[in-house]
Amino acid sequence: MNRRGSGILLHITSLFSGFGIGDLGPSACRFVDFLSDSKQRYWQILPVNPTSPEYDNSPYQSRSTFAFNTNLISPECMVKDGFLHESEVSGVPKFPHGSVDFDAVIRFKEKLFSLAYERFRQDQTGRAGYDEFCRNNAWWLEDFAFFVSLHRHYKGSLWSTWPDAIKYRDPTALNAMRHDLKKNIDTEKFLQYIFSRQWQALRNYCIKKGIRLIGDIPMFVNYDSADVWTHPELFRLDDNLNPLVVAGVPPDYFSRTGQLWKNPIYCWEEHERTGFSWWIQRIEHALSLVDYTRIDHFRGLVAYWEVPAGADNAMHGRWVPAPGEKLLTLLKNRVAGLPLIAEDLGVITPDVSDLIDRFDLPGMRVLLFAFTDEHSVSPHALHNLKKNCILYTGTHDNSPVRGWLESEATTAEKQRLFRYIGQEISAEQLPAVLIRLAMMSVADTVIIPMQDLLSLGAESRMNRPGTDTGNWKWRLEKDLVSLTVIENLADMTDIYGRTPIT
Repeated sequence: MNRRGSGILLHITSLFSGFGIGDLGPSACRFVDFLSDSKQRYWQILPVNPTSPEYDNSPYQSRSTFAFNTNLISPECMVKDGFLHESEVSGVPKFPHGSVDFDAVIRFKEKLFSLAYERFRQDQTGRAGYDEFCRNNAWWLEDFAFFVSLHRHYKGSLWSTWPDAIKYRDPTALNAMRHDLKKNIDTEKFLQYIFSRQWQALRNYCIKKGIRLIGDIPMFVNYDSADVWTHPELFRLDDNLNPLVVAGVPPDYFSRTGQLWKNPIYCWEEHERTGFSWWIQRIEHALSLVDYTRIDHFRGLVAYWEVPAGADNAMHGRWVPAPGEKLLTLLKNRVAGLPLIAEDLGVITPDVSDLIDRFDLPGMRVLLFAFTDEHSVSPHALHNLKKNCILYTGTHDNSPVRGWLESEATTAEKQRLFRYIGQEISAEQLPAVLIRLAMMSVADTVIIPMQDLLSLGAESRMNRPGTDTGNWKWRLEKDLVSLTVIENLADMTDIYGRTPIT
């Protein structure tokens, strides 16, 4: 990413689709066409790990750091590949426009998935691809499929409340449950295979069109996950396998009381003892799916905010050192070019910046943040940027630029903004102005949230940090991307030297 380029931030769930949620099928390919036609180089997405209603369908609170979100499977592609019949996907419920009703989507797709698995189970032709996928991914697939089957069996309860023989992974009890839950386990493995097939087809289409994918890895994992149940020794848990401490961040731009994420903290001593094998598998697995991956909350590899389990907020935590340099050194020796992006927003200390510079990783800058404080010294201001960074107008955690000016910006912030650009403008005009400023900047890479490209307001916000409900729902409406949008973005990309080299 060391030459000029630009791209769009849009999660797959936000694509337009007739099935209530964006997916890996024709809608994704049409979006790749849009990126290509508008001369973009990158498509940035959020994590594609499984989500669940219990955690507001957040892609950052998954039941597995290795498995895939089967809600993103395309019914159209399942028909094309012979797993479903056309008639079976014709009775689509009336889904809302512009947002995802996750419960309705899950109910609808579970019926399709059940039909597809039964057809696959009864027809042994074409099974070689499935068997190969299961062999190559057995190291995470078996545990994940078993875990989610157990979760369903125990009616969604936390794994730490399961019978002791299952909670503490007694081999005899586990083997008995595997036998009883075999159909559920096999169904989960089948769906992971279908996702993998469709993902590879989309990835190949991106390659054909010259589009590079940027993925995302959450720093921490969900306690209620196959990862923690399978490898409790890798996390700081008590004798009852409950978290001793949990993760979060102190008060910052996003929250006055900090953010209490409640994820368990890593037992870094055990990770070091095993040569960081779990982390290396995690990074290499992520990079097998995308061209680059962003490490969310990168500063957690240097020091993390540790909060006592059971705390009401994140205010009374402490910073604890982490061995990120050792991990990155190992990764650099294994992964060519180390295609990682450091999410370095929030409270960033010199040791974090030094580590990013030492491994020559691009960090993140957010143009919106240049006006929340004195912009003469802000690292997000255009005149303070360095080339090796990724510049955003905003992120999935912000209100879109228009919404920020309409309903969030203080009088002082508005004054800083207008002084900086040299004139007073309307909220509707602001996204286009900031996009142009970003594109002309020295930053090697510019990523524009789709909401800003379309000048949408606060109603299209993806996430509100510090809140547990009502997030991750926004979705593109049909035909919202006009030819004018494509032509204007392509022209700007040309003008500022960000056109991909073919």
